[in-house]
Amino acid sequence: MLKYGYARVSTSEQDHAGQVDVLKAAGVIKVFSEKMSGVRADRPQLARAIAALDQGDVLAVVRIDRLARSSRDLLNIVHDIEARGATFESLTEPWANTNSPQAAAMLTMLSAFAQLDRAFILSRTKEGRERAKAQGRRFGRKPKLNPEQIAHARDLQDEGRGMREIGALRVVTHRSCRAR
Repeated sequence: MLKYGYARVSTSEQDHAGQVDVLKAAGVIKVFSEKMSGVRADRPQLARAIAALDQGDVLAVVRIDRLARSSRDLLNIVHDIEARGATFESLTEPWANTNSPQAAAMLTMLSAFAQLDRAFILSRTKEGRERAKAQGRRFGRKPKLNPEQIAHARDLQDEGRGMREIGALRVVTHRSCRAR
């Protein structure tokens, strides 16, 4: 029996070193880690971790929410793990380990709570963005051109010059000077 681990953080700014340390301390021989949203189903390192599993092996995570954010995804992943003859183990939620029938029921309920938590996060994020927009905050990249440069680019466009030529004249890419 070999114990593999899976560590995930949602953004490139986050670090999964803490998860890796906890997994190694729990006896994991290899940790598959990635920086990507748990909502995405196409997580290459998770696929590699599941593919590495053999009969009797264990795939461990620090917390269930590191594995999946929707109940459907969590149940599909656990099904894939069990189809390989392996078991799933959450280090902080041992009652969810799939080596008992009670765990299946608990895992289903927990996945529903994780999905609910994700919905709350999305709702709060949306509300925060709407408040920020209402207060005049702008999102995205800062414009490369100031208002005078944009007006000049529009004049050049009205003269019949193309975007690439305008971009070359303004020392920016043609995509940055979309005047209309």
